[in-house]
Amino acid sequence: MSSPVSDPTGPVPSDPPDESTATAGAGSAGDTAHRSAHLRAAEAAVLRADALIAGYVPGVDILNSCDLYCQEGELVGIIGPNGAGKSTLLKALFGLVRISQGTVRLRGAEVTNQRADVLVRKGIGFVPQTNNVFGALTIAENLEMGVYQEPKRFDERFGFVTELFPRLAERRNQRAGSLSGGERQMLAMGRALMMEPSVLLLDEPSAGLSPAMQDEVFVQTRKINKAGVSVVMVEQNARRCLQICDRGYVLDQGANAYTATGQELIHDPKVTELYLGTLAKA
Repeated sequence: MSSPVSDPTGPVPSDPPDESTATAGAGSAGDTAHRSAHLRAAEAAVLRADALIAGYVPGVDILNSCDLYCQEGELVGIIGPNGAGKSTLLKALFGLVRISQGTVRLRGAEVTNQRADVLVRKGIGFVPQTNNVFGALTIAENLEMGVYQEPKRFDERFGFVTELFPRLAERRNQRAGSLSGGERQMLAMGRALMMEPSVLLLDEPSAGLSPAMQDEVFVQTRKINKAGVSVVMVEQNARRCLQICDRGYVLDQGANAYTATGQELIHDPKVTELYLGTLAKA
């Protein structure tokens, strides 16, 4: 049964809400309730971020005490208005944006501000929104680049990736620059999977694609998740994202405005009024 999200302008109960109920910040009381719920639920998470403060320019913060966790095998969606800090959060998790305060942990070990190549080896994959394939290289060569740290694993991982994306095997000698937008996105996701990540970070995977290709990307994302990879996905197609994710976060001004299951967020009137009405619809 879905529970409504508490009004961010109203009182927040002092006791931490049950994890099945969406939580929202409301000044210091809301922050305390949110932090209590986050710390309790994130204890055994495969990936967690605690109170992140980060930005591109010193002294100008995009993330403002932002929390996130992803459990083993979970698909987590992140939505919110433009400029909310969604992509910045993913880049901070992947070591591409400097974190000035807060921590990132992978399976309990701190990985805050570690280099991207180190994080790849430790089990975090990242697919950026743009410039995510090498256009002059073939599909096979792009996948080889994905496993450059452990080249002997190419055959094994190529088999896994092409089972998920059969077209990549069929066109392995085709240059990536000649692929459609949707095919390039599949290749980018496949390359990130070559190092067998525990967690895959996806930044706007459906951006710029036709509605049909958007649907295919969402189906493939769920398929990757079902294959045992935890996924954290930033998406502007908010409704479609919430339809497939296990849990969702609504970011606003660099902080968590709401968090709950995807279905709870879709059906919450306050979230619909404040966010879903202004974001892309499926």
